Amino acid sequence: MTTFMQKKAEVARKWYVIDASDMPLGRVAAKAAHVLRGKHKVTFTPHVDCGDYVIILNASKVKLTGNKLNDKMYYNHSGYTGGLRVRSAKVMKEKYSEEMIERAVKGMLPKGRLGRQMYKKLFVYAGTEHKHSAQKPVEMKIN
Repeated sequence: MTTFMQKKAEVARKWYVIDASDMPLGRVAAKAAHVLRGKHKVTFTPHVDCGDYVIILNASKVKLTGNKLNDKMYYNHSGYTGGLRVRSAKVMKEKYSEEMIERAVKGMLPKGRLGRQMYKKLFVYAGTEHKHSAQKPVEMKIN
């Protein structure tokens, strides 16, 4: 018996909606990365982008446990001398809630060309409205 390897042309993609309100950031990001990677399917193939599309709503209502709001820092560097920008998780949640979730999910995806392909299928919104209703997304519950 040979191992099944899915081909890129045979991938059937679905759309899923995850409601992030009052859910821990890591749990939402882990579930989204799992679906983007395609690991929830029986036809999962590691070297093929066989994942589905993910829409995350209510990014501004995501929870951080413990003292992470004050202790967790997000770093950016412009490449120039003295170009380090540091923001706390509290600032990120208030002003850049979409970016906070996107960074968490991106860190859980594979690095390289395949991971960048998977990351393009992620859509994060701060509120409850999204523009993908024509794709008929299915709501996904997180335990």
